[in-house]
Amino acid sequence: MTIAETIKLTAEQYLQLGEDPPGVRLELVDGEIRVSPSPTAAHAWAVSQLLVILATYAKSNRLGIAMSDTDHIVTEYTVRRPDLYFFSRARVKLLDGGVIRHSPDLAVEVISPGSERTDRKKKFEEYRAFAIPHYWILDPKKRTIEAFELRRKKYVAVGKGRGVETVSLPPFEGLEIELGELWWPPRQ
Repeated sequence: MTIAETIKLTAEQYLQLGEDPPGVRLELVDGEIRVSPSPTAAHAWAVSQLLVILATYAKSNRLGIAMSDTDHIVTEYTVRRPDLYFFSRARVKLLDGGVIRHSPDLAVEVISPGSERTDRKKKFEEYRAFAIPHYWILDPKKRTIEAFELRRKKYVAVGKGRGVETVSLPPFEGLEIELGELWWPPRQ
């Protein structure tokens, strides 16, 4: 007789695996390794364009740093990689160049085919529990963006936009984002 047992990896064990193999994106979710397919062109374009906008604005206004795709230890058994994230200038010192152990000021997820439930439910709850003050969800297919702010340990909708609207969302109220620049195919 064989007894099958599920072994949960801790975040620290998972991180010992090193970098992802080429062409594979891994996350640790509730102690299990999850593989994500490569992003679509629409996803990659939205991430790259929004990163340029946020990173440029944050740097030119000395607000902090915006980056993408780095491991964040969310719980003892969960390591997520937000598509984009921002750390304010006062909190940049929490970054040590490796895995991120502190919540960013903003996490952004861009919905891919098959990821909507995860981004809107699972990550929504994980990021809330990790106390990320601001969470944006960008949907290239629907051409929408939604902004949430953590208030009394719950996310509250604080902004949204669609199509080619121009939006200003917390924590960057002074930044105007032209949503039409984020959608695939690019405007000519």
